[in-house]
Order: sequence, then structure tokens, then C-alpha cells
Amino acid sequence: MLKLLMEPFRYKRIAFDQPLEGNNGLVKKKQRVKNWVGTLKRIWSYLGVYKKQLTFVILMIVLSSGLSLVGPFLIGITIDDFLVTSNRNNLLFLLIALAFVYLFQSGASWLQNFWMVGIAQQTVFTMRSQLFLHLQKLPISYFDKRQHGELMSRVTSDIENVSSTLNSSVIQILSSILTFVGIISVMIWLSPLLTVITLTIVPLMVFGMKWITRRTSVFFKNQQQHLGDINGFIEETISGQKIVKTFSQEERVISAFMEKNEQLKGASFWAQTYSGFIPKLMNMLNNLSFAIIALIGGVLVLQDAITIGVIVIFAEYARQFTRPLNDLANQFNTLLSAVAGAERVFAVIDEPVEQDKEGAQALQTMKGNVVFKQVSFSYEKNANTIRNVSFDVSAGEIVALVGPTGAGKTTIINLLSRFYDPKSGQILVDGQDMTQIKRESLRQHMGFVLQDTVLFQMTIRENIRYGKLDATDDEVEEAAKQANAYSFIQKLPNGFDTVLDQDGSGISQGQKQLVSIARVILANPSILILDEATSSIDTMTEMKIQEALHTLMKGRTSFVIAHRLNTIQQADQILVLQDGKVIEKGSHEELLTKKGFYYGMHYGE
Repeated sequence: MLKLLMEPFRYKRIAFDQPLEGNNGLVKKKQRVKNWVGTLKRIWSYLGVYKKQLTFVILMIVLSSGLSLVGPFLIGITIDDFLVTSNRNNLLFLLIALAFVYLFQSGASWLQNFWMVGIAQQTVFTMRSQLFLHLQKLPISYFDKRQHGELMSRVTSDIENVSSTLNSSVIQILSSILTFVGIISVMIWLSPLLTVITLTIVPLMVFGMKWITRRTSVFFKNQQQHLGDINGFIEETISGQKIVKTFSQEERVISAFMEKNEQLKGASFWAQTYSGFIPKLMNMLNNLSFAIIALIGGVLVLQDAITIGVIVIFAEYARQFTRPLNDLANQFNTLLSAVAGAERVFAVIDEPVEQDKEGAQALQTMKGNVVFKQVSFSYEKNANTIRNVSFDVSAGEIVALVGPTGAGKTTIINLLSRFYDPKSGQILVDGQDMTQIKRESLRQHMGFVLQDTVLFQMTIRENIRYGKLDATDDEVEEAAKQANAYSFIQKLPNGFDTVLDQDGSGISQGQKQLVSIARVILANPSILILDEATSSIDTMTEMKIQEALHTLMKGRTSFVIAHRLNTIQQADQILVLQDGKVIEKGSHEELLTKKGFYYGMHYGE
């Protein structure tokens, strides 16, 4: 049976790096969605892939809505033909027909939900996959300018909003519209006069809903704002718990939390109170409608204008009459929330990806010669971070970048890694303009050991193998030995198969650094970038890291960002930066002889 039900749903597997083919295609141009109508059309371009499945769903919705109207009609016939006249002929047949109507209505409702859930999940699976794939292709500059938590909410909360809406709201909206139209049509057919009288509650309903929603929208907005405030405060407090306790600020934090909690309680109270008026209003209007139908219907029965069965049908339809209107009002807000979420998702998908210049070549090998020629760059339009920077680095040299905070050290590394391209000037690698080299190819010949070590929630072996995915276990262990990481890894409960927690927690900061060095050793890059790799490390571990780094830097062009000058005295070339310019360059001894800026830094002047 299940196989038969699933037969129409042989979902297409989507190539996520290609546009979907909908009515007009998923992506016409790379542009931001600016209105909810346009976003709805774009969501349809995803759903349009499953037209066959949607047809089955719509048929079930029509069947379910139609059968929901047949039930009350049969009950009215039963009253008129059998209960009023006491004629029991064919009563059993009518009761069986009524039972089958409700049975088939339940079956149709189950099928429409079952199939729509399949369509919704496949749709959000495609959207989520395309969003994540696109995120991997965006330039670093995009992530630098946005909060990571906000981007994560697009992959999680916004996509989930779309999912929940497609799962239920689409069906409820279509069903409510069909039910409402069907009820009005049958009521007019049975008694136009009684229909007009029954519809007198609609203006009251519209006015009441408008009055309530105008106020609840303000309260719910305040509630979400206060909820966001308290969530941010809790996250900040938990992440900074050591600072809170160190400075004995528990009482102040508790007081601040209670104040925010009180504000949230007040906003939530009024939001829920006003929103609670909606079902009460509907019940009151239902009762009013029933009273009107009973009063006017009784008068019409006495005048033989209608039958008692018609009154029963009208009473039941009047009860159902407000339900689709109420559902439409509720689902409209849900739909707008989902469209807003989808708009945020599409805004990311429409961001231009990181692209190489036409004709860019892949590097097969790299010696490591690097030349900066009059390079200038700025993150913002009117504020140059580095200006007219020039230097030459021969293959295998160690170059140290020193200078005060904001001097441009990290910017030079970002340009060398092609996370950004210079605004002017030229960067050459092995005599070739860097912009003519494919980014992926360039980075495959580079290794990074950064101050903030990034390890993933996987085994230590897999973290090291991240540098070379096809490496054997022996190669992984040899890299660990060269990085001085082998001994501590062997002492762990499961050795190389020890699974690290999130962010590599479970081992010390120095041990994380040794694992990251082993990862780079395994990658065997031609150019090495070290960003204060020994900061916040104890002396014993620092000695191990320095030894591992010396092994790593042998024969490789190395760029070292250092704040502790004693770690870079053996560098072949030291570049001293200030205010985005190279103000001094030379070896450690040469710079000390000049008694310039570096001399002052070295001796703490």
C-alpha cells in the first residue's frame, strides 16, 4: 500500500551547482529579491519541479474540501426525509453513505499531508543544499562583513520557516479558500436570504480581526525584540563566564538578567493576551451566527420557506464558515514570515561568488618566489589599509612582518592568499601575476598555521588528514612525529582515533597548534604562512612548537607575523610596517644597526 502511495513521488535529484528548471528557471539574473510577490514566484520555481506530485496534492485537497461540505448536507437530508417524516426507508443506506464520506475525507486529508510533506522536505533539502554550496563559493570579504550567527540563522531558522510553511500552510490556505467558496455557494443555493443574513457577521469579524491584529503585531514585535535581547545577553554571559566570576560580577549579571526577563514577561503577557482574543471573538461570532440562523430560520420554517434540515445545514456551515477565515488570517502571517525567511536565503544565494579571471591558469608546481610591486589596498573606499607596498622574496626565504596593531600585517597575508585582490599594484608568484592564477590552485600550494587554531569535530587522524585527503595512516603519523605531536596523541584514550569535541576542545591550546602544524606538514606547501603561531602557549609547549615550525619551514618560503620579536631574529628578511607602509626592511642585525623604528620596538622604546 505504501509503495502504491509513493509511486507518484519519484523525486528528481537536483544538481545543486546548476539552476533549477522551473517555469522561468530558478535564477534569471543575479539580483536581490525586493518584494514578497517576487519571492513567492521564486519559491514556486522550486515547487514547479514537482508538478506531478502537486497535482495529486491539489486533487486530494479538492476531494477533502468537497467531502467536508457533503457531510452536513447529508445530515440535513436525513433530518428532513427520515426524522421529521418518521419515514425510516433507506435510513441505513444514508447513514452508511455518511460514514463513507467522513472516512474518505479523513483518507484524503491524510494523503494530501503525506504527499505535501514529501514535496516540502525535498524542496527545502534543495534550498538548504544550494545555500550551503553557495556559501562555500563566496569570498572571504563577504564573511568578514557579516555576523556568523546571522548567516547561520539563514541556513537554519529561515530555511525551517519555509519548511514548516510548505508542510502545512500551503494545504491549509488552499483548503480554506475552497471550503469558504464551497460553503458560500451551497448556502446561496439553499437559501439566498438566510445566506445574506448569515454573512452579516463578516464585517464584524473583519473589523474585530483588524483591531486585534493591529495591536498584537506591535506586542509581538516587542516580544521578539526582548527575546532577542535576553538570548544575546545569556549567550554573552555564558561565553564570558570566567570573566564574570573573576571580577565577582554575578550579582550585577543576575540583576541585569532579571530586568530583561521582566521586560520580556511584560511584552509576552500583552502579546498573548491580545492574541487570545482571536479565538474568543470567533466563538462569540459563531454563537451569534447560530442564534441568527435559529431565529430567522425558525420564522422561515413556519412560513414553509425552508425546511428544518436546511437550518441544520446552515448551522453547521456557519460553524465551518469562520474556520477557513480564521485559518487564512493565521496562515497569512505564517506565510509572510516564511517569505521573509526565503527572501533572506535568496539574498545570500544571489551574492556574487568568488571567480577567477577568464584565462586564469592552474599551477602545477610552485617554487615560492613572491614579489609585491607598489601594492595598495583598502577594505573601505576612502581609507587605504596598505599603501605602495613593495618587496621581493626569494624561494625558501623566511620573511617576518612586524609592526603595531593595524599596521597592515594581516592585510598583506590576505592579499597573498587572494582572500582579497589589491586595488592597485601587482603581486607576482614565480614571475606570474597572481590574478592570472586560479585561486584554488594557488591555495593548494600554501599552508596556514594561525593564531586561532581551527580543528573539526572528528578524529585527530582525520583532522591531520584534512591537509591531504588521500594520505595513508603512515603518512599521517609521520607528519605528527615531525610536528612533535605524536607522543601526546599516543597518550590519548584512543590515540589517533580520539574524537575531538567541537572546536577541538578536549586537548590543550598548544596541542591543537601541534595538530594544525602536522596538518600543514602533510599538505607539503611551497609557501607557509604563520600568524603568531606560538602566542598564549606555555614555555615547554612553545619549545616543541618552535622546533616543529623549524622543521616545517625548511626549504619553504615562509611569511611570519610576530609580535614577540625574539621569535623572528633568524628571519632572512624583516618587514617593518606602520600606517600601511613598509618603513624599514632588512635582517635583524641590519635593522638594529639602523637604530630606527625596529630598534625602538626591540628595546621597548
